[in-house]
Parts: sequence; C-alpha cells; structure tokens
Amino acid sequence: MAASEAPCYLGWDFSTQQLKVIAIDEQLRVIYEDNIHFDKDLPEFGTHCGVHVHSDKLTVTSPVLMWVKALDMILEKMKSSGFNFSHVRAFSGAGQQHGSVYWKEGASQILKNLSPDLPLHQLLKACFSVSDSPIWMDSSTTTQCLSLEKAVGGAQHLANITGSRACERFTGNQIAKIYSQNPEVYAQTERISVVSSFAASLFLSAYAPIDYCDGSGMNLLQIRDKIWSTACLNACAPGLEEKLGPVVLSSSVLGSVSPYYIQRYGFSPDCKVVAFTGDNPASLAGMKLEEGDIAISLGTSDTLFLWIKEPTPALEGHIFCNPVDSQAYMALLCFKNGSLIRERIREDCASGSWDEFSKALKCTVVGNNGNLGFYFDVIEITPEAVGIHRFNRDNNKVPDFPKEVEIRALIEGQFMAKRIHAEKLGYKIMPRTRILATGGASYNKEILQVLSDVFSAPVYTIDTANSACLGCASRAIHGSQRVNDVESQEGLSSSGLVAETSVSLVDAVKLAPEPRLVVTPTAGADQLYQPLLKRYAELEQKVLYSPNSSILAKLQEKEKSKTSSRN
Repeated sequence: MAASEAPCYLGWDFSTQQLKVIAIDEQLRVIYEDNIHFDKDLPEFGTHCGVHVHSDKLTVTSPVLMWVKALDMILEKMKSSGFNFSHVRAFSGAGQQHGSVYWKEGASQILKNLSPDLPLHQLLKACFSVSDSPIWMDSSTTTQCLSLEKAVGGAQHLANITGSRACERFTGNQIAKIYSQNPEVYAQTERISVVSSFAASLFLSAYAPIDYCDGSGMNLLQIRDKIWSTACLNACAPGLEEKLGPVVLSSSVLGSVSPYYIQRYGFSPDCKVVAFTGDNPASLAGMKLEEGDIAISLGTSDTLFLWIKEPTPALEGHIFCNPVDSQAYMALLCFKNGSLIRERIREDCASGSWDEFSKALKCTVVGNNGNLGFYFDVIEITPEAVGIHRFNRDNNKVPDFPKEVEIRALIEGQFMAKRIHAEKLGYKIMPRTRILATGGASYNKEILQVLSDVFSAPVYTIDTANSACLGCASRAIHGSQRVNDVESQEGLSSSGLVAETSVSLVDAVKLAPEPRLVVTPTAGADQLYQPLLKRYAELEQKVLYSPNSSILAKLQEKEKSKTSSRN
C-alpha cells in the first residue's frame, strides 16, 4: 500500500519473530504497513520463530545482524513501493523487552561514518562483540538472579528499587552472565543497548539512550528516581554505568534522522527520532490507556497492563515507568493458565462448545453461590502454584462441581486472581476505570460480563493488531508536537533533547478510534464479590502456600529438577 503525499509518522516494532512498520497520517489513519518475517524472509540466519534455542534449552538468543538486515530489507521494500520518505515528520519504535545488544570498541566511529552506497548489514558486520543477543525467552541466569538479590538485601528489596524481583530474562542478569563467563568480551564492549535503543541507534547513526520504560525491565533502574542503581550495577559487572549510557524520558526527541537515511532513502533532514521503548509500554500507548484503566489480553497466557500512580512492588508482577505520563507507572502481570485451561474446561464441561460454555455462565448466579476454584494445569506465574482446587461456600475442599458451576468457578477464579494481584501492586479501581479487553476470549460476551462484574467496571474491546507500532507512531506525533511547542517557546534544552511540555499524548492522539463498550457491571455484583475476593485471597494464602500442601511439594520438586539439570 503506497503512502499519500500528506505528512506522516512511522511506528517501528522490532519484535521476536518479525520487524513491522506502519505509517499513519495526521488523522491517525494507517496509510502504509509492511513487515519482514525473520524465518521466512531471512532463512540464512537459521532461526525458528525468530530465535536460536541452545542445547541447554535455557539459553535463547537472536542474531543481531538479522535485525539489521531486516531493516535494510523493509526500507528497500518501502522505497520500491513508492513510499515517499520525505513526508515523514517523525518516527519512534519499540523493541522486544529485556533483550540486549553489545557494541564492540570502535563501533561508534563506524556508525558516524556510514556510506549511503552500502546496506547497513554490510557496514555494521564487525560492530558487535556478541553476535547473538540474549532475549526475553532466555532463562539461563538463575545463578546471577540469586546473586543480585543477595547483593541488594533480598528479592523484595530489589523489587522496591527496580520494580521487579530478579528475573532471568531481565537485562542486568544477562549482562552479569556475559561478564562472568566471557570477561574479555565484556571488556571489548563499549556500549550495551536494549533492543529498542539499539534500533534507535541505527537511525541516529549514534548511540541512543535507553528510555525510562525499557530501562525498568533490566533490574538496574531505580524506578522512582529514574536513575541507574549503583548497588545493582555493581552487583552485575564493573564499569557498567558507562557502558549503558544515560536514561531519558520516553517522550524525548533524540535528534534528527542520520544523513545515511537522507541520502539513501530520501528522508527529510528535519525528520525527528523520538525515543524508542519496549513493546509492552508501546502497546499501552497504542491502546490509549489512561489513569485508572486496565488492559487485559485474554490469550494463551493472560496479561494485565495497569496504569498506577502509587505502586507497591511485589514479588509477583512488574512495575515499569509509564510511557505516557512521566509521573505515573505501569504494572504488568502475566498468568500462564489462560486460554488453554478455558479450552480444557470447555471440552470437559460444555461438549467442546463455546455456546454451551456461555449458556453455563448465563444460567449460573453471580458469585456462584460461594463456590470457588483454583485452576492451574501448569505451574502458574502469578502465584507460583499448580493443581485444581475446589471449595464450597463453607470453605470445605470438594472433589468436583456440577459442570455449570465448574465453568463459572473457573472464570470467576481467573478474574478474582487478577484483581487481587493487581491491587497488591498498588492498583486502585476508580469511578472512571475502563477495562480494555483483547485476545481470543474478548469475543465472548459472557466471559467479559464476569470480568466486568468482578472488577466493577465497564469492559470495552479495542482492535490491537499492531498495537506496539500504532503506539510508537502515536508517540512520534506526540514528540513532534512537543518539538513545535518547545521551539515556539525557544525551549530547546542544551543537551538537544526536548524538555517536558504541556502537550499530552492523549491530546496528540485524540482522533484515534475509541474503544467499543461491550458490557457494564451487573447491579449489585460489587457487593457480592467483595467478601468473595477476601475469601479467595485467604484461601490462596492458606492452601497454595501451606507448608503441608502438595503444591509446595511440586514446586520443590520443580526446583530439584532445575538444579539437577544444571548439574
């Protein structure tokens, strides 16, 4: 699809399996979109689903030059289609969170002197001290996680500082592993980028700073002060702050696009590069979340995005800086038992029919007459637990429920767990709270009705195809409007980064489509669920974490097997 001649804005998404781009006009209409699929379009790198899973089944990486070559290819496709780069006023982008890129000594000089006669992947082939980047799927850094938590006074203290306890996929622990196993490689590295700042660096032909949001997914950033934590840095590797460089506001304009892109593709010299961020923060921006809102993706796993003003970091879930409001935070909660357990209960209790499943939800009462259930076919993330556990209204454990009761117990239990753990992180339901539902289960109105009742808030649906790209294109509009605002006030900072202004992202994207209202809470549901939520939380503590529970035994068995596999 070719772009029009009107001014436009680009959003990039360097995701796990593909590189995507969209262009939007000033009315927020998509006028161009394209992608490069790594496995299909770049078979020479030998990836499966965009990654290399190593023989230990724990180490997972992606080739850095594959990402660079994908950018070459997509820009050439855009050029061949007639896309007019001179009309691009600004762009921003997203990268898969937690992944890291290691620039070799001397790479900055190569970046500054790119010849427009050659593609990037040829120019940068000698620029990386680590050729395969560790990414978010990696779980090989258990030793480094334990070491980091011990160094700062425990898991909860680390969460208080950085927003999360030590996570194997988080960047700081990946850096610590590289330093401990390959100190000479670490010594040869002059800059470490996350995937988002790496991508921005390609467009600037200079090292881009890491933004606050993506920096919060590293176990290295003090999320309240928005500075690197000296204690965390020192626990991971020596001289790390210099290699990471500064952190910046997520809406910062980093500068103009590099001359390489002006000469090779015809970008305007005035085209601005807005700070790139992580894919999850970019999606929050793309879904137009506002204070008090919740976004919930009901897919293979269920994920909650929460807008929080006063976070209380916990051992479960993550707190990140907010990409839309620098004074707020976003929380992320992931629940592994999502659609697969819903589908199994549909098979067992509704003859494999979603219509029968929905009828069961409609014919059972709100609150399920006090019957509660915990349904974890696989070891859950939030909380770390496993097994099926059913309780009647007297808190007595029972072996089974009638089929209709089982279906409602599953759905009510899933959503009560989400509300309980969201509130543990500091989330507060407000009178204006909206729930934005996406994913496969968001097409089931009866499931959404239970969601609305449990959270006592209206549920909307929104088209989130390419939400990270859309969020970044919207952030590009926001950034360019802030540039205009600042320049009109002669407010450019001495660093070249644009200072904070009064233009909000909500104002910048007010023309974007509004989400569609699907259901509102059933009258009286809130009064019914308040005592049930309290019971559910108490049962979770007493049963799931009981020293005598079979769940704890299974978790201990899991840890034993992990230890033996490492040995």
